[in-house]
Amino acid sequence: MTGADGHHTHGLSVEVVDKVARLRIERPERLNAISTALMRELAETFDRLGRDDDVWVITITGAGDRAFSAGVDLKEDHEGDSADRMAAMPMGGLYRNTFEVILECPKPTIAVLNGVAVGGGCEIALACDMRIAADTARIGLPEARRGMGANFGAQLLARVVPRAVAYDLLYTGDLIDAAEAHRVGLVSRVHPADRLAEEADALARKVAGNAPLTVQRYKAMVGRGVDLPVAAALRLHTGPNPYTSEDRLEGVAAFVEKRPPRWQAR
Repeated sequence: MTGADGHHTHGLSVEVVDKVARLRIERPERLNAISTALMRELAETFDRLGRDDDVWVITITGAGDRAFSAGVDLKEDHEGDSADRMAAMPMGGLYRNTFEVILECPKPTIAVLNGVAVGGGCEIALACDMRIAADTARIGLPEARRGMGANFGAQLLARVVPRAVAYDLLYTGDLIDAAEAHRVGLVSRVHPADRLAEEADALARKVAGNAPLTVQRYKAMVGRGVDLPVAAALRLHTGPNPYTSEDRLEGVAAFVEKRPPRWQAR
């Protein structure tokens, strides 16, 4: 399969329109399970889009209406010799961990959960800045039922939801529905399944319509500062500087002249 931007994929389509990159996992027959090749493709794609000046927002979803992603392809894992790969865990081995690459992408990222997001699929969602879900979605980390580890998920989940809730989900391996995920703060918005794609596009366009350097600055400041003492976090200088940008002058001028701003990301 070839992405809309011309890049060969192993089950990933990529489309960039009006500063929004839309990624879709295209393995519906396997509930969008992540193969080893697709895992590497995801890392390469997020790395490339993070450096692309024409991309201001990235969304990722799954094909079909059953699954965002059922996680690591256990059929492939069972049939293949994964001993060497597993020996390099956690977060080691020849290739950089895909979830970490997504987490550190400098552009705002939105996971659009169109169905079940479990295991590695949940970890992809946790690596994104925002998660929005169809009301039919179910989310969780069932690794305790499979003898797996969810190394990334364990770290991120406890940073996104209250610690007792994280322990509950990790220890039981239970999946929760979209309403409960919203209640505990795991997702920020829930929409009827038949409106999810439309709402996701509207949200992505809204973010892309704001000053890109400011949004990227927010991501860098929150990502690097949230675990620091406030006094130290306030003195961080990371990410692009919107205060000295041409866009700041344009934003003020557009407000005064009562017109939409024309951002240039500089």
